[in-house]
Amino acid sequence: MALTQEAVLAALSKIALPDGGDLVGRDMIRALDIQGATIRFVIEAPSPEAARQMEPLRQAAETMVAQLAGVEKVSVALTAHGPAEKPPAPSLKIGGHPTPQAGPSKPAGVARILAVGSGKGGVGKSTVSSNLAVALARQGRRVGLLDADIYGPSQPRMMGVHKRPASPDGKTIIPLQGHGVTMMSIGLMLDPDKAVVWRGPMLMGALQQMLGQVQWGTLDVLIVDLPPGTGDVQLTLCQRTQLSGAIVVSTPQDVALLDARKAIDMFNTLKTPILGLVENMSSFHCPSCGHEAHIFGHGGVADEAQRLGLPLLAQLPIDLETRLAGDAGTPVAAGTGPMADAYAQLARGLIEGGMA
Repeated sequence: MALTQEAVLAALSKIALPDGGDLVGRDMIRALDIQGATIRFVIEAPSPEAARQMEPLRQAAETMVAQLAGVEKVSVALTAHGPAEKPPAPSLKIGGHPTPQAGPSKPAGVARILAVGSGKGGVGKSTVSSNLAVALARQGRRVGLLDADIYGPSQPRMMGVHKRPASPDGKTIIPLQGHGVTMMSIGLMLDPDKAVVWRGPMLMGALQQMLGQVQWGTLDVLIVDLPPGTGDVQLTLCQRTQLSGAIVVSTPQDVALLDARKAIDMFNTLKTPILGLVENMSSFHCPSCGHEAHIFGHGGVADEAQRLGLPLLAQLPIDLETRLAGDAGTPVAAGTGPMADAYAQLARGLIEGGMA
């Protein structure tokens, strides 16, 4: 008998919540997907605080559904509906005119800085950054992750980090930890619902603060998740920081490659070594029939890498679990499976090349 959504929801309705009701009655089940004998869904908690207490419920839901006849695999992710409650902000002003410095530098204790950039948004640059950071940490590297996308910071959500960093003296910032990675983002310092309406000098000042005033500690590598494009943040980072290299992320489609070439040209102009290219959303493997489809074209980034004489570091497919994991705050590289293996291979390549 084929599995149905009704049968899955009936099983989940048997799981009672501590404060009354059940997962289905409280409307907490999202993105229920049945593909043959594989079932995936998301439990959406009312707040990040509640989500952090619901791991036993997630496990119970996974066990309950796995007991249904015909089920071979169950994937359950936790996410939250609202933003975390914020403690009082540290007495530290973020954003402002940058302070003068003698020349390119890097934070004390940080061995290497890698920038992850793209010519345009929507190609998965932040997803690659967070998963690469976690994959490197799982291989024993001391890793930092700086979310430099000032206008659209997404790493707090992807890394499951919601607290505000402490600033004991109003000058230094204590970074947070997530999945073995030391992390800092402007999104942790500002109201997540407010737009960042800043001119270039404030952007440059904020980036300089997050690099120089954060107590990063001893790191083998600091990964910087850049905003899309070739603007003030990229210019500041390349000119004022001792970058070890840059990774350019693109999808295979021609429109994305047009902008990726601009990012490559920017790094070349600013004398930043390009370590290689990552082709994201390279293909889609249907979980039901196994058919492989190339939604955004095929091999465009590989051809561009060959034309430029640059390494093709990875070809990563479109994957539902990657998206669910990022939304739930646990990067897919923190688990097991084909995508975790793909990011582990990317991390090994950088380690073997002496870049991480």
